[in-house]
Amino acid sequence: MIITSKQVTTLLDEHHLLIEAPAFDHDFAFMHYDSRQVQDNTLFVVKGAFKKSYLDGVAGVTGIVSDHDYGIEAPLWLVSDTQKALAVLSAAYFGYPQQKLWIGAFTGTKGKTTAAYFAHAILNEATQGKTALFSTVDRIVGPNLEDKKKSDLTTPESYELFKDMARAVDNGMTHLIMEVSSQAYLKNRVYGLRYNVGAFLNISPDHIGPNEHPTFADYLAHKEMLLDHSDAVILNAGMDHFEEIFDRAASKHDQVLTYNRKGAECQKANFKPTVLFESQKSELHDSYFEAKDLADKKELAQVSGSYRLNLPGDFNEENAVASLMMTALADAKQPAMKKGLDEVTIPGRMLSLALPGHGVAFVDYAHNYTSLNALLAFAKKQSPKGQVIVVLGAPGNKGVSRRLDFAKVLSKQADTVFLTADDPQFEKPEDIAQVIADAITNDALTINYQMDRIKAINEAVALAGSDDLVVVAGKGEDPYQKVDGVDVPYIGDFAVVSNCKKAIEEGTFEG
Repeated sequence: MIITSKQVTTLLDEHHLLIEAPAFDHDFAFMHYDSRQVQDNTLFVVKGAFKKSYLDGVAGVTGIVSDHDYGIEAPLWLVSDTQKALAVLSAAYFGYPQQKLWIGAFTGTKGKTTAAYFAHAILNEATQGKTALFSTVDRIVGPNLEDKKKSDLTTPESYELFKDMARAVDNGMTHLIMEVSSQAYLKNRVYGLRYNVGAFLNISPDHIGPNEHPTFADYLAHKEMLLDHSDAVILNAGMDHFEEIFDRAASKHDQVLTYNRKGAECQKANFKPTVLFESQKSELHDSYFEAKDLADKKELAQVSGSYRLNLPGDFNEENAVASLMMTALADAKQPAMKKGLDEVTIPGRMLSLALPGHGVAFVDYAHNYTSLNALLAFAKKQSPKGQVIVVLGAPGNKGVSRRLDFAKVLSKQADTVFLTADDPQFEKPEDIAQVIADAITNDALTINYQMDRIKAINEAVALAGSDDLVVVAGKGEDPYQKVDGVDVPYIGDFAVVSNCKKAIEEGTFEG
């Protein structure tokens, strides 16, 4: 891959980013934004908290794109926004792979990963294995083991985004399902990217804090940007702020597709959704629902029907319906839809294990108010006579509002909680736990503190009786804990619960 100096100047100028360009005629053999990745003849794009010293002793930089003149001896393109510049140049450097893919994107406070896996399972069946996936959990760019890797961000930096798209295209992928976070728009990681279909699942306060969105209004505004950059849009008519979001979508699109649960309220008076769905039954390991296209739209004809979802919890059904609608717009047929939902598995989502003599344990990635509230409500339905015992923490240095939100959910939905560590980063997990505990308003709720997450899970299982439910929320199958800027290896919540079950069955469990 090569990008020329003429391309750089032209692209930056076309996107109104260029302040000053060098008189320089050159072909760059490589491009990157990380000084540790520099190779011979590299166009280096400065971004973030860059320091001139990062390039000390680094050979190979033959051109620089920056919003500041650092006095580095190399031709300089001075720009107004380096994040946008990186996205524009990355797309060109990797050969505009987005133009060779059908792209469906999900945004929302909760359910993005679940919906993305649903849509991926359906389209992968419909395309005979030619669908890529960019999710919070995994990035899948091809059919082989080496084409799958763990994600470090919900939506990767623009350079990695276009790089992985190019890999997907090289591997014969024709479709891509991806999650798009509010941070992706806040940080301009998806600047210039357009989607065939964009689905907005829900919205509730989250990611609000000094290092994220300053207000809920800012958070919502960045979520809504997905609607502006999608050819077709799908909205959950039952979500909060629906009327505002619908009006935003309608201002950009002649047609706005919607869905809602039968009997659910909608903020727009007398509003009739495009697709209506109804839960038939929800059990410990799966759920069943029926969907119907009320608008009789040709492009959604395949959606109407009955489905088994290989995941418990009726709250997952609305994500499934969004996925059905999205994949229908990609020409998926109902056999692929039924098979995809029937067989889908999602790492770290709604995993359950029966624990002899200790009830049932649920492991889920629930990490905000809405998802945790839905999870605990579902757990209580499964065993009304039992106690709901929860193990959770909150991340450090991000999503500060979640701590008070967790306290609200625990106050109304839990009987016992074990507060523990969950990616504490540069904060003390004890301090985070105390904030949650101080905001709990239910005096009948028993609060335990155990900062060793493995011990906390073991103690929760040991406490549980045969009718009780243990809910381990937040980490799922994440293989690490983020502590002081380091990814510390962790076996994952599901592995801990599995070890408890094995020890119980062998008679060696001590809690």
